Amino acid sequence: MPKLTIDGTEVEIEAGASVLQACEAIGIEIPRFCYHERLSVAGNCRMCLVEMERSPKPVASCAMPVADGMVIRTDTETVRRARQGVMEFLLINHPLDCPICDQGGECDLQDQAMAYGSDSSRYQENKRAVKDKHMGPLIKTIMTRCIHCTRCVRFATEIAGVQDLGLLGRGESAEISTYLEKTLASELSGNVIDLCPVGALTSKPYAFHARPWELTKTESIDVMDAVGSNIRVDCRGNEVMRVLPRLNEDVNEEWISDKTRYACDGLRRQRLDRPYLRGADGKLAEAGWDDAFAAIAGRLKGVDGSKIAAIAGNQCDAESMFALKALMTALGSPNLDCRQDGAAFDAGGARSGWLFNSGFAGIEEADALLIVGANPRHEAAVVNARIRKRWLRGDFSVGLIGPQAELTYAYDYLGAGPQTLADIADGKHPFAETLAKAERPMLIIGVAALARSDGAAVLATARKIAEDSGMVGDDWNGFNVLHTAAARVGGLDLGFVPGQGGRDVAGILDGAGKGEIEVVYLLAADEIDMGQFGNAFVIYQGHHGDAGAHRADVILPGAAYTEKSGTWVNSEGRVQRGLRAAFPPGDAKEDWTILRALSAALDKTLPFDSLAALRAQMQDAHKSFATLDERVLESWGAFAASGGKPGDGPFAPAIGNFYMTCPISRASATMAECAASFGGSREATGTDG
Repeated sequence: MPKLTIDGTEVEIEAGASVLQACEAIGIEIPRFCYHERLSVAGNCRMCLVEMERSPKPVASCAMPVADGMVIRTDTETVRRARQGVMEFLLINHPLDCPICDQGGECDLQDQAMAYGSDSSRYQENKRAVKDKHMGPLIKTIMTRCIHCTRCVRFATEIAGVQDLGLLGRGESAEISTYLEKTLASELSGNVIDLCPVGALTSKPYAFHARPWELTKTESIDVMDAVGSNIRVDCRGNEVMRVLPRLNEDVNEEWISDKTRYACDGLRRQRLDRPYLRGADGKLAEAGWDDAFAAIAGRLKGVDGSKIAAIAGNQCDAESMFALKALMTALGSPNLDCRQDGAAFDAGGARSGWLFNSGFAGIEEADALLIVGANPRHEAAVVNARIRKRWLRGDFSVGLIGPQAELTYAYDYLGAGPQTLADIADGKHPFAETLAKAERPMLIIGVAALARSDGAAVLATARKIAEDSGMVGDDWNGFNVLHTAAARVGGLDLGFVPGQGGRDVAGILDGAGKGEIEVVYLLAADEIDMGQFGNAFVIYQGHHGDAGAHRADVILPGAAYTEKSGTWVNSEGRVQRGLRAAFPPGDAKEDWTILRALSAALDKTLPFDSLAALRAQMQDAHKSFATLDERVLESWGAFAASGGKPGDGPFAPAIGNFYMTCPISRASATMAECAASFGGSREATGTDG
C-alpha cells in the first residue's frame, strides 16, 4: 500500500484511494460539495483543493489518487486562499434566500461559507436567475440556488437508474434539468434532497412547515415494506413533520424509498382516536374503553375457542403479535395467521425457508441472479438499487420469471410462470447452466409467487433449484424470499400461524362466511376481503379508518409505527427496534397495552405488566429475538412436501400501486398525488439497460 505524508503525518492507505479519503482516514476535514462516497467523482466544485509538493498549483483532493511518497498540505496560506476564492465564486450567483430557505440550518453551503469563506465579495455585476424546473409532486426546485455539483444527476443515473436528469448548456448558461420538463420517475427520487448541498432541491410537501431546530428527532424503523430501512422521525410537538434515512450499510445504506419518506402525512388523516361500538341500527358510535371491553367480553362469553380467530396485519410490531397470540392461546383458539395474502410458508420448518438468507449486502457478492415472481423496484426499492449496484460492476447475469417489469438493470426474460421455473429445476432451461456455473448464484422469490393455490409447490421447486445449483453451502446461502410486509418475518418467527387443527386466513374467511367462526380479531389487518366475514363478530384494533374499521363491530384505537416502541424483523431476519416519536391521538393506546387490558376484562390476564416484561418473555420463547440489529445465519433445514406440481397460470404482480399499499399510504394526500402523477405502479414491459 502506498505511503504518503499529510500535514507531517505519515499515512498508509490502500491503492486507488483518493487524497481526500486519505486525509479523512487520519481525521483531517476536507470541505467538499460535489464529492460523495457513493457517487462517481466529478471534480466540479474545487472546494477540496489541497497543496501537493512539486505541483505548480493546488489539486482537487477528491480526484487525485494517492501515490507513494506524496506530500500533501491541507492548511497552508495557499490552500486557505484557494478555498476562499472558490467559495467567493460559488456565492457569485447564489441568492440571499437563507431566511426563507428550507435548507436553512442544514445547509452545507452555509456551514462552509462560515468556515472557509470571506466576509465580503468583489463581484458587482447582476446575479443570474434560473427558471425553476418541474420534477413532480415530491421535489421542490429553486434552481437559482444550484451550484452545479451534479450530485442529483449522478444519483439519478447511477443509483436510481433513471435517465431523467442532466446538465444542459455550458458556462454561465449551464442548468440542471429534467429532459423535456419530465417528472423524475423513480421510487428513490426523494434522496436527491438529502444529497443536495444547498437549497436548490427541497421537499415539496414539507416546504415552509418547520425549521430543523424546532424538531425532535427519534430513531426508528420503516414499515412501508419489509426492508426494515433505518429512519429518523422528526416531530414538532405530537406531529410527524418528516422522515429521513439513517445510515446502515447492511440494510439501506443511506437511501429510503419515496413511500417511506413521504407517506408520513397519512399519519394525520383518517385516524382512529377513540373506541367505537356498532349499535342495533348498524351504525358505529363512540364509546369508552370499559364499554368496548364489556361488549367484547359479552360476545365471547360461552364461545368455544375453535370458533374464535385472529389475523395480524402487515405492519404489526412483534410485541403486539406476541400478546395477541398469548390471548388467543388463553381463549383456546388455534385459528390465527399473519399471512393476509395466504403465502405458503412451512412455518414449522427451518427459519431459512422464509428469509432473505444472503442478506441485502450479500447481493454485491453474487454473480448470477434468478428473480421469481417479484418486482424488486416496487416491492423493495432500496434492494433494487443494491441489485443495480452489483449489475453495474459487470459479469452479473439476471433472469426474470414473472410479469415483465421496467427494472433499472438489464435482464433476460425467461418466462411468465411456474413452467419456466420447473424447466430450470429439471435442467432443461439454458439459465440452469448459468446458475450452475456461477460461484455464488442467488435466487429471489417474491411473495406473489407463493400466494397462490400452488404456492407450496412453487416454493418447493425454487428450493430444489437452490440445492441443485449450489446456492446453499457452508459460507453462502443464495436462497432468498423477498417479503412485502414489515410484520411477516416477525409473525412467522413468533409462530403466529395456525396451531394444531387451526385455520389459516382462507379458512378463517370461509369459516366466518359459513358461521363456523363466530368472532374474528383483526390486529391492523386491512388487506383482506371484509365482505367474506358474513355475520361474524369482528373486533378491529388499528390506527386508521381503513377497510377493517369499516367492517368492525368494535373498534379499538391503536398506535401507528411512529407512536410506539416496537420490534420489527426485516426480510433478512434482522431484529430491529423503533422508538416512539409521538403519542397516539385522543384515547388511542399502544397495541400491547390494549391487549393486556382486554385480557384482564376477559379474565384471561396475560402474565406481563410492562413492555420490558413482555419482551423478556418473547425472547425466552423465541430465541431469534434475543439478537438485535444483526443478521443471524440460519441453517438450511428440511421443509414440508410441496403437495403437487406447480400450476400453469402466470405469476401476478404483488403490488398494483406502489404508492398505496397500506392504511397510512392510502390516507396520504402526497401518495394520492403521486399515484395520479405517475399512474400508480408505472408498470412497463421490456428492460432498462
